[in-house]
Amino acid sequence: MTECPALVQVFDDNVELGKRLCSFVKDRYDEAVASRGKFHVAVSGGSLPKFLKGLSKRQDIDWTKWWVYFCDERYVPNDDPDSNYGALKQVLLDDISIPDCQILKINSSVSVEEAAKEYEKKMREQLPTMDLDLALCGMGPDGHTCSLFPGHALLSEDSVDIAPISDSPKPPPKRITMTYRLLRKCHQVVFVVTGESKVPMVVSSLHDDLDKTTPAGRVRPDSGKLFWFLDSKAAAGLPDRSATPAAN
Repeated sequence: MTECPALVQVFDDNVELGKRLCSFVKDRYDEAVASRGKFHVAVSGGSLPKFLKGLSKRQDIDWTKWWVYFCDERYVPNDDPDSNYGALKQVLLDDISIPDCQILKINSSVSVEEAAKEYEKKMREQLPTMDLDLALCGMGPDGHTCSLFPGHALLSEDSVDIAPISDSPKPPPKRITMTYRLLRKCHQVVFVVTGESKVPMVVSSLHDDLDKTTPAGRVRPDSGKLFWFLDSKAAAGLPDRSATPAAN
């Protein structure tokens, strides 16, 4: 059995996890701005946005250097309660000053297929190399990440960076999602996973062979770094040696 090459950090509670995650994001922002003058970050939905709220209190970030994308997005208007953009807007974007034109949102006025093509085209205009500085991912109880679900055909999609999905097993059925082809290009990927319901999938994701693991566990950057931030409940099934500090 092959162990996932991830750096794992386990936190006693979600407050500490959120603080460490915000510091980690700030460090990645500093590195990206020093390297290329901009910070390109992708964010998942679900419970993840709430862990970023602490960033709004920082006075040492130039928000005009941020370019924000979404690891996946529901095919709904941006003001819909199911919108991942809307979730991030509520907890973070409304309190900071990223130019709206630097937050890439889905266009739900076209077909979901066209929305995916348009999203990739616009992302490529801002980031031709499609190498995100950081992707912040979550994982569902079934092991899915982004909108890459167990057993779905999109797990084998390797011709595009952004793909449409019309038959998501989790509502709403229509979405767009980053594919493994894009996730492999990321400089750094962080999974944020909490709760005892995730224990079996955490164990599988971190310790199974690549071709047998969960959709989340298949995310392995080609030359970037992979991190998992877990609370103590989600990490309950891991051996003690996995609870090691994440590198800066």
